[in-house]
Amino acid sequence: MTEASPPHSRRRLALHWQIVIGLIAGALFGGTVNAAGWSEIASITTTYVRPIGTLFIRLITMIAAPLVLTSLVVGASSISDPKKLGRIGVRTIVLYLLTTAAAISIGLVLARLIRPGSGVSESASARLLASYGEQAGARVEGAADVSFIDSLLNLVPTNPFAALAGGNMLQIVFFALIVGVALSLIAADKAQPVVRFFDGFTDVLIKIVDIVMRMAPYGVFALIAAVTADFGFGILSTLSWYALTVLAGLAFHLFVVYGGMLRLLVGVKMPLRRFYREMGSVQLLGFSSSSSAATLPLNMETVREKLGVSERVTSFVLPLGATMNMDGTALYQGVAAVFIAQVYGLPLTMMDQLTVVLTATMASIGTAAVPGAGLVMLVIVLNAIGVPVEGIALILGIDRLLDMCRTVVNVTGDAAVAVIVAASENELGTRSVAMPWAPDVQLGLSDSVTPSPEREPEMVP
Repeated sequence: MTEASPPHSRRRLALHWQIVIGLIAGALFGGTVNAAGWSEIASITTTYVRPIGTLFIRLITMIAAPLVLTSLVVGASSISDPKKLGRIGVRTIVLYLLTTAAAISIGLVLARLIRPGSGVSESASARLLASYGEQAGARVEGAADVSFIDSLLNLVPTNPFAALAGGNMLQIVFFALIVGVALSLIAADKAQPVVRFFDGFTDVLIKIVDIVMRMAPYGVFALIAAVTADFGFGILSTLSWYALTVLAGLAFHLFVVYGGMLRLLVGVKMPLRRFYREMGSVQLLGFSSSSSAATLPLNMETVREKLGVSERVTSFVLPLGATMNMDGTALYQGVAAVFIAQVYGLPLTMMDQLTVVLTATMASIGTAAVPGAGLVMLVIVLNAIGVPVEGIALILGIDRLLDMCRTVVNVTGDAAVAVIVAASENELGTRSVAMPWAPDVQLGLSDSVTPSPEREPEMVP
């Protein structure tokens, strides 16, 4: 007779449901505190509850930079054929740029159809500018010196260790790719110990992710409670049409664009229901953290362990996506640019809209994967079409909430592209990848896809 599993193990909630409970409880708690005007409790929430969420995000972010380095080094070094590396790289970058351009276009079309700026009265506009004008001025000043040429030059680190210390993801990606390619070109006996080190270190970091994610429900509760206690839901009434336009565009891109790409380019190899179900925990973490970089470790683990993408594709595509693929942020650029222009009564020509698409697509490459970075992109876009950059004060109050939503699209897009690239390389459904020059080195954990805990078969007597 087979021993039955302990009853409590079968009733344990899956992690994504625990995060959902933390998310809802935090929103209800913070919203109630704000609506009731309990300033003392709001102060306690900010002082003592928010740090729990901050600690959780710091722990996840702590892993992001070294994980990008180690995983990209292993991923690039495992592709010994330069033609294959170039093919995977070109496919990845082209897909990222195409989906980004599509996202901006969707935002522009929806903003012109819904016209959210026409619903903001002059008095509401003046109040928003007065409330957030100073904060907007600081954002504009901080982004004043940003240029596309500088962003390209900043890809190359003058000191890789300084890039690691400062968490400069783009420079880390560049350095890791160079090291990985160099490892694939030198003698096997010299490269193998180095790759083994980075491969082992990657496994260590993934294990740290497993440990830190046990804190996720509490961290999510703290983050959401602090946000809603500060802002409440009242600001949504003033900017309701703007918020609804952004959310409608994000939903369309999330389900229609990504779903259509997966169905067309991957087909039955990745059922849509399975893809969105397995991405639930990643999306919830992206929502609560507002950071693609902080979500990267969990995203990599999910794509590899639950979606069955090979280690080498996961290690190459996802770190690259966390730094250059900002579909949700790009869509928001299109809506925000039209919204601000409408409030100021400035018509946007077809050339202006094309400029928004091109500028935002290029600017997304150099944008940091951290909360609020989309505002820096928006300054670049507004400058390009001659709309007053001070207008970001109109949307600053609600930016944090929308930032949470657009991060969900960003991280989902990274995973969708990884699945598509893996399917094109016949590396979907297996995570074990042997080094061509070292057959005994295995980058994956097993050849089969590990089932989610909630789908494990129950043992019965």
